[in-house]
Amino acid sequence: MATILRDLSYRYQWLYDAIARLSALTVGGEARFRQLALQNLTIYSDTKILDLCCGSGQATRFIVNLSQQVTGLDASPLSLQRARNNVPQANYVEAFAEKIPLRDNEFDIVHTSAALHEMQPSQLQEILKEVYRVLKPGGVFAIVDFHQPTNPIFIPGLAVFFWLFETETAWQLIKTDLPKLLEEVGFEVSEVVLHAGGSLQVIQARK
Repeated sequence: MATILRDLSYRYQWLYDAIARLSALTVGGEARFRQLALQNLTIYSDTKILDLCCGSGQATRFIVNLSQQVTGLDASPLSLQRARNNVPQANYVEAFAEKIPLRDNEFDIVHTSAALHEMQPSQLQEILKEVYRVLKPGGVFAIVDFHQPTNPIFIPGLAVFFWLFETETAWQLIKTDLPKLLEEVGFEVSEVVLHAGGSLQVIQARK
């Protein structure tokens, strides 16, 4: 059942968007959710931002209001076509996040929204190394993704959501000490903030 609903949500954009908007209500709506990881960062019109695993541009459409130098990267041709239609202001690259075909020290900020939980542990390690490589010295990796709830009230809801729409990698991520992994790669974790009863984590890590 989980596989069917997961596949349907990716096949039909309206269904994915409806699920995303409903889930984002826990933090005050989609607009706030999509910009959570960028809060308190100084962003100018020429700040170079990579929206990693951008999907159909759900977060990209908010990021382009902050900077005119936004690149979206995703491995799905279908998602990128949707992103180009939805957010033509950004540039796009088709590639896997663990093999980013971009220069060293190119970006001021790398942003990712609810994507790392899709990755196998070995992929996750490679992605963190690639993000470190493409960030400028002093650049920031801004992440929002799932976390083990600290408030028991949120545990059943997250479990049902995972059962319906996610795979084992989501369960693996919430058992992973993501800040520790970032530090092992070389990042300095400057901020970790939990939202929605601890079921979401926002991390800002500096190169």
